[in-house]
Amino acid sequence: MFGYPGSTEERRELARRMGAAIRHRGPDDSGTFVNEHVALCVQRLSVIDLAGGHQPMGTEDQAVQIAYNGEIYNYRDVRSSLIDQGEVFRTASDTEVIVRQYHRHGVDGFSALNGMFAVALWDARTQELHLVRDRLGVKPLYYYWNGRTLAFGSEIKAILQLPLVERRIEPRAVWDYLTFRYVPSPATMWSGIFKLPAGHRLTISVGGEPRVERWWEIPRPAEPDPMTPAEAMAAFGVLFTDAVKLRMIADVPVGIMLSGGIDSSAVASVAVETHGRDLKTFSVAFSGSPETDEREYAQSVADHLGSDHATIEIGEREFLDFLPALVHYTDEPLADLACVPLYYVSHLARQSVTVALSGEGADETLAGYDFDRWWQARSLADEAGRDVRNDDVPPHMTNYMDSSAKRSLFREPVGVPDSLDVVRGHLRRAGAQHPLNQMLYLYCQDWLVEDLLMKADRMSMATSLELRTPFLDYRLVEWAARAPIAAKIGPDSSGRWTTKSVLRDFARRRLPAAIVARPKRGFPVPVYGWLSTSLKQFAEDMVLGPASHLPEWFRPEPLRELVGRGTAADAAAHDRHRLWHLVVLEQWFRVWAQ
Repeated sequence: MFGYPGSTEERRELARRMGAAIRHRGPDDSGTFVNEHVALCVQRLSVIDLAGGHQPMGTEDQAVQIAYNGEIYNYRDVRSSLIDQGEVFRTASDTEVIVRQYHRHGVDGFSALNGMFAVALWDARTQELHLVRDRLGVKPLYYYWNGRTLAFGSEIKAILQLPLVERRIEPRAVWDYLTFRYVPSPATMWSGIFKLPAGHRLTISVGGEPRVERWWEIPRPAEPDPMTPAEAMAAFGVLFTDAVKLRMIADVPVGIMLSGGIDSSAVASVAVETHGRDLKTFSVAFSGSPETDEREYAQSVADHLGSDHATIEIGEREFLDFLPALVHYTDEPLADLACVPLYYVSHLARQSVTVALSGEGADETLAGYDFDRWWQARSLADEAGRDVRNDDVPPHMTNYMDSSAKRSLFREPVGVPDSLDVVRGHLRRAGAQHPLNQMLYLYCQDWLVEDLLMKADRMSMATSLELRTPFLDYRLVEWAARAPIAAKIGPDSSGRWTTKSVLRDFARRRLPAAIVARPKRGFPVPVYGWLSTSLKQFAEDMVLGPASHLPEWFRPEPLRELVGRGTAADAAAHDRHRLWHLVVLEQWFRVWAQ
């Protein structure tokens, strides 16, 4: 925290209380730094330099102090460069690399760091505090400002420990959540608490106001770089291999989250190439749900690579039992069903490793999902001379309830803009580049950060497991933004259109053909089917029961209609989505809005 009115001991105790609230993120060590302006607390998950990486960490004269969550993957190279420049190191930790890099180059020095990080850095020389979030937003960073005090943390629950933070629900956050199934940045569910957006930093000086600015941006070239398929393949192979290799560096055991899809399987294949076949892999499956059971694919990859593979099986009981903990760990309602299996597989992995690699980010940077069908449809529309951009309803991964439906649901008018204005803003910023790259830019700015990466961070850190994402190495992301469209989507050698073309070409030499050819399935979860059977009464009680908070916000008749449609045996997918969003929102109210 910064600028908190109180004694040094009071600030120290509050900082410790904030740290204790997120101890699951770092149970190995803790520490505080307090002076008349700032109080820093760190809960450390020890991964690099287990003995020497204690935080907060500072320079010898204590002028620069850092509290930091994450990893700097290229810390060895940066450290070597700093030694050449005259810096003297006391530890072998990546934390000290950040301190020395800042000491030598200021905030601009972060551009040399390849990693995932949320950093709080106090500089007594300039009387400034800097909050810095990594380029793609792999690590979360929240802050609260009331005109005098700035509080910040890796999770909202830490900020809520401060008595001066008023717990007032932000109506626009509820409004936007019903459309997206998450609260888009920079807002949160609490008035006055904000997310620091990905690739941004916040600076505040003693007696000043916080200034937020972007420090990194995904490239937005007017035209993709010209390169042959062979050149694209070679460039991708070098970057991706190095991204995985860097993320295998740790002083603790490292494993792989293996779903059996091409993304995580490709990560595992490179891990075996660079670090040998002594690799642990992990997956999750639902009991009694053969239609969503993908363990055979994960096992086939594990057998092919020779990894030591483990699977955890969960069912309806485990799913329901975890719901209160789910909204506790996420801080905000996040109605992504895959959160639950991700938690359980993280818990499984943590029994053997401290760090795991996963495949997040490939679809948003290399054009996965159904972008092949989208691009084919767009191309046909172009040939027919039809307008293919609909500015009224811009394309987005999640769009579950429009403004008209929400106005009929809310008890009181909510005088806020259309939620899709968030999407329109990202598309405007995407600029006049190739339409496919506009879409990928949009997905990286919103869906990737607020759903996928938030889910990945919260569910893994809930079990004290560090999750690393090689596809989001910024060098690979920058290359993908400039790469030819054919490296992302286009016809293969048989003429069949495919997604993530360059990744499939890369994987074809390393993985079973059935894995390379598999279509995108996401993280299959059978819960929506349960809403019409075993979970029907549960959903009705959550939304309409006497303990429900939802009637305080929404009109009873539309709620009943949503429950009826969402629990029907022949319920449409969007009705089940909407019902599940209400169930999660109600669960969040019960845990947080008391």
